[in-house]
Amino acid sequence: MFGTYADVLFVLFPFLVIIMQRMWDGDLTEVLLRPDLSIASAILAGLAIGKFVLGLVMNRDLGRYKERIVFFIALTLFLVMGPAIILILSIVGGDKVPGFVAFLQPVLLIVAISLYTTAISISNLLLRGGEDDITGSAARSTSVERSASPTPLVIPRRTSNGE
Repeated sequence: MFGTYADVLFVLFPFLVIIMQRMWDGDLTEVLLRPDLSIASAILAGLAIGKFVLGLVMNRDLGRYKERIVFFIALTLFLVMGPAIILILSIVGGDKVPGFVAFLQPVLLIVAISLYTTAISISNLLLRGGEDDITGSAARSTSVERSASPTPLVIPRRTSNGE
């Protein structure tokens, strides 16, 4: 999961820089009324949809879980991607931004992060399920192939006298 959080931090980093620059300029009240958080939400929603689709194509034996993954794709589109794109277009094209946008954008970002971490979890579960299939087929291989398995690399330690 730390890799997932690192992905989220890398996506949010440019927006953090933009927010810090606006704070430096004294535009702190305008930070939540700009489309930056909606753009970050749309990016994370797109990444989540990609991971959900990857989960669908990675394992063909999902059975009833296919419908759940498709539900999460639809949920991501409905809850995050659609509203984020509408907010981006409305904020950029509109004259006066309503106050509720300052509340809605952080909520969209939190939902996008939650759906992205869910997508990563599902993708990892399906990947581990695929690895179990691979290791199961490897266990059925001949004993000659099993005896030729590689040994772990041993790195010699340097001694204090330089030898």
